[in-house]
Amino acid sequence: MTGEPGPLDGGWPAGEARPGPLSGVRVLDLTRILAGPYATMNLADLGADVIKVESPSRGDETRHWGPPFAADGTASYFMAVNHNKRSVALDLASAAGARVARRLAAHADVVIDNFLPGRMEAFGLDRAAIARDNPRVVTATISGFGSDNAYAGRPGFDFLAQAMGGLMSITGAKGGSPTRVGVAVTDLFAGVFAALGIVSSLSERDRTGRGRHVEISLLDAQISMLANMASGWLVAGKEPALFGNQHPSIAPYETLATADEPIAVAVGTDRHFRRFAAALGAPELGNDPRFADNRGRVTHRDELVAELESRLRTGGRGHWLDVLESADVPVAPVNTIPEVFADPVISERMVVDVDGVPQVRTPLRLDGAALEITSGPPQLGADTAAVLQALGVSQEMIREMRPDGATS
Repeated sequence: MTGEPGPLDGGWPAGEARPGPLSGVRVLDLTRILAGPYATMNLADLGADVIKVESPSRGDETRHWGPPFAADGTASYFMAVNHNKRSVALDLASAAGARVARRLAAHADVVIDNFLPGRMEAFGLDRAAIARDNPRVVTATISGFGSDNAYAGRPGFDFLAQAMGGLMSITGAKGGSPTRVGVAVTDLFAGVFAALGIVSSLSERDRTGRGRHVEISLLDAQISMLANMASGWLVAGKEPALFGNQHPSIAPYETLATADEPIAVAVGTDRHFRRFAAALGAPELGNDPRFADNRGRVTHRDELVAELESRLRTGGRGHWLDVLESADVPVAPVNTIPEVFADPVISERMVVDVDGVPQVRTPLRLDGAALEITSGPPQLGADTAAVLQALGVSQEMIREMRPDGATS
């Protein structure tokens, strides 16, 4: 194919109206993998009309990050963060594809990407270029390390941010090795921060008439997540260590062994501890000088755990969960993933079947109601033809722009 498509007459090709506080907000999603798609899925769940642009040849890389795979061959990884969106297959490296994307950007409220610095300029989709024709647009970039420092050109991945940002150094069993958190929390937090920055900028735009550029890096997100671990070092010079499931400043706030499976106990106050001790049939522990207050319990943690587990081992997990819940002691089972979704409360609140695909809802609720998932994760390029037609691209050009593997 040579040249560019003919005149593009249409504006934003509106999709089906979706309910929510962001209904009518138009989002051009140029992201892939996890952090960006998670940000835009949150916007979509709140009602935004999200057009996800994907590479025509393979789409978002996470479509192939498996096993496990869904029945249609799409990796379940992709299924996790892409519902409520439309998919358009465009080659941004081609003149035609970039022009179509620029047309969409000219009519978007939000344009978000997670390319390395400089790539958006090459496509003519950087903030300066878009804002010339669309000064109200809110643009956002998610990167590994930001754009204004010596690390800017490095590719960013959650694992690297967890390692470099200190999270791994405080995650893992005592005496063990630094450990990655089992889900890509840095990506997910970066996505939430990006969505927060976008929504805040949209609110400001309503007052000023001009958009902003939102930027978040995985490393910055990770550093902010250190929270009390960061302040413990910065304020008091206390270097955190590997504590496993224990809390360095609260006890007992950890997993404790029973006769079969462990339980998680979160005793945050002295009152809770006295209830816990009484429920175990050992009220004297609540008055023991070693354990009467939190400072003593942390100081004598090993002795405390030995006393507690010697009693907990007389019964199984189910028994102690019933006893401790009845005594208003903060306690929970240490669930496997299958056990999580077998819980009827969790299943009813957080899981919905959409287009034959189970989806986890956003945790946000508005006026007591869950936000709707009206469409499942899209097939690659499923909306390409409809969007291009709305933009005034000829059928012949649409056929030329559609490579093998992308649907119409």
